[in-house]
Amino acid sequence: MKKHHLAAALLLACTTASAPLMAADTPVPTADAASGKDPAWLGRYSGAKLLTYTASDFDALMVPLSPLKQVPGQRDTSNNAVHRPDKKLELEGKRTHAVYLLPEGTSPLAVIRNYQNAAKSKGGRTLYECMGQECGGGQRSPSWGGGGNQSIGMLLWHPDKMTDKGTSPAGCAMRGSTNEQRYTALELPSAKAHATVLAFNTTSSGDCKLFNGRTFVMVDTLETQAMAQTMEAPSADEMVASITSSGRVALYGILFDSGKSEVKPESKATMDEIGKLLAANKSLKLLVVGHTDNVGGLPSNLDLSKKRAEAVVSMLVAQYKVAPGRLQAFGVSYASPVAPNIDEGGRAKNRRVELVANN
Repeated sequence: MKKHHLAAALLLACTTASAPLMAADTPVPTADAASGKDPAWLGRYSGAKLLTYTASDFDALMVPLSPLKQVPGQRDTSNNAVHRPDKKLELEGKRTHAVYLLPEGTSPLAVIRNYQNAAKSKGGRTLYECMGQECGGGQRSPSWGGGGNQSIGMLLWHPDKMTDKGTSPAGCAMRGSTNEQRYTALELPSAKAHATVLAFNTTSSGDCKLFNGRTFVMVDTLETQAMAQTMEAPSADEMVASITSSGRVALYGILFDSGKSEVKPESKATMDEIGKLLAANKSLKLLVVGHTDNVGGLPSNLDLSKKRAEAVVSMLVAQYKVAPGRLQAFGVSYASPVAPNIDEGGRAKNRRVELVANN
């Protein structure tokens, strides 16, 4: 009998040791799970708990104003088919991104109407609204996963930008299966501000199941403002040194408004140095190459980058008396990045004009 008891004990021990550990359910927070500031001009839904927050002094925000449509042949870094709206606003300025958990029993519709009313009470207005399939794009999850279709949540805040763990409350919000989603775009002219509000609820069979049926809201705001210029213009001598050593020089002091090709007055210091460079090196011929980030897609950026390069050439010819035959404009869109286009830091490095030796 003792032998039988010993064998049974050994069998139980082995079975227990080999059994997989069950992941603990992610708890539902009873207070803010992250620190951050609610937008003063918009506020917070009563009783909401902040799950994640990101703020940037200067970033971009694409505001969809029509349903998302698939862009043929384009896939994102998660192998999702890229989707873009025909009608949109492409804005730059001070941006915030926040995800909140709403009180139990709150519907996505109630969230959207409350945010719309909050904007209206301060002189704002609703620019666009949609729900579910009407919004276009993927419907599988708010902003998670690959190999499918970009959702409106992915367009607003791509998974590459997420820093929260998948098992965190914020991760649970983004990776569940979408049941219902509603979206609205808001404008508050007095604050030069816009907001996108995406309210949704999800279902999960894993460690996020305690959030099943709960409503979340993702709020992205942007206050339009010019970027502080922190890049010093290289001198004409420094440009010569770079062109001599590497055949090119990258310039970040030639500025344009978002989506525009007119050279801004703040570009004068850099343009003056290019003028000095060409005046001191009479035989030097240059390709003037426009580079963009990936916001807005390849075809539109290809056209924009060429127009920006042409604008620089036109200014050098008209204002600095450079012979037209010494300059040739090219646009390469975002085909030659120097940094990943997944955040504003990388996109800022990619938006540039390069001078390339053409002798």
